[in-house]
Amino acid sequence: MGTLLFTHPICLEHDMGSWHPEAPARLKAILDTLGDDQFAGLDRREAPLGTMQDIERVHAAYYAETIFENVPKSGHVHLDADTAMNSASGDAALRAVGALCAAVDSVLKGEAKNAFCAVRPPGHHAEVAAAMGFCLFNNVAIAAEYARQVHGLERVAVIDFDGHHGNGSQNYFFRYRDLFYGSSHQYPAYPGTGMEHETGVFNNICNIPLKPGAGTTEFREGYSEKVLPALRNFAPELLLISAGFDGHVRDPLLQLRLETEDYAWVTHELLEVAETSCNGRVVSTLEGGYDLSALAASAGVHVKVMMEAAGA
Repeated sequence: MGTLLFTHPICLEHDMGSWHPEAPARLKAILDTLGDDQFAGLDRREAPLGTMQDIERVHAAYYAETIFENVPKSGHVHLDADTAMNSASGDAALRAVGALCAAVDSVLKGEAKNAFCAVRPPGHHAEVAAAMGFCLFNNVAIAAEYARQVHGLERVAVIDFDGHHGNGSQNYFFRYRDLFYGSSHQYPAYPGTGMEHETGVFNNICNIPLKPGAGTTEFREGYSEKVLPALRNFAPELLLISAGFDGHVRDPLLQLRLETEDYAWVTHELLEVAETSCNGRVVSTLEGGYDLSALAASAGVHVKVMMEAAGA
């Protein structure tokens, strides 16, 4: 059935300032890599606009309205010390949400085996009523609720291998029996959440805090011994992936020591579980990763493994 790639040019125009690490060059580097001949089999689609209804499945209505009301005509508006908007940010955020929802539609309807959403701004730090950590809206949480409320799924999982803990995703999932969140991340590090004892109301949260300097061995052991068994036990009907690549040894914002091959490995392992649990139905979306060459290479192997699993 193949692999879908959702993206949109407006996501390259979202900009939080020339100093900011979450820069348009990140997405350009990934798209340049995915333009290589080895990715010719991708089914490339333009991300549609998400809707306020989509956003409000997760976020407070007043918060969503405030975001769009404050998009500047020029310059930047800061939402917190790390998160800002320019004139393109509102439309980019809507395309990011729309990409995830369209990808869920396509995968659940059998148009493709899996999908990767090359979009920004990222989402996993965004809380129900607060922007945070470069994120405006929580794209994967919105996709999870879209799958449940529109398609009637009962069990949806998110696995987040970004090097920072997805506090917004965890906080939303924490109280829902039918949502599972698993994360590997550096601790201590921003945002200071994601300890092992944070397990959710229904034991539906699984965290792997990794010490600064941890690398391949600790990462793979954490998945093999904790996250993958918990994911199998949950048996999701759809797997969503928060694909952040800032755990790479070359990334400037963290002190983890993952290699590009680790992202190929974890993607393969996750798709193996998904194949058994939900016929391989997976939607992945870009989160972090701030060394351009490491980001492009890691995203490339992530997508390549997805294509191989889909027979593309």
